[in-house]
Amino acid sequence: MQYIIKTEGLHCGHCDASVETELMKVAGVTDADADHETNTVQVETEGEVAAEALAGAVVAAGFKALSVEAA
Repeated sequence: MQYIIKTEGLHCGHCDASVETELMKVAGVTDADADHETNTVQVETEGEVAAEALAGAVVAAGFKALSVEAA
């Protein structure tokens, strides 16, 4: 599945990398691509992953997760 996470606070490539690293720790996540220019993250998963788990990873990286939507 693919998810789009709308975030707040991503300002640079380092921010992107921090979010991607935390998301890759979530069970089922196979790829994460954060974009600080649009404040969005595209996430690829094996099967369904709880939106709360994805949002929690963004928060663990130090940023706000405004929404998580299946794409």
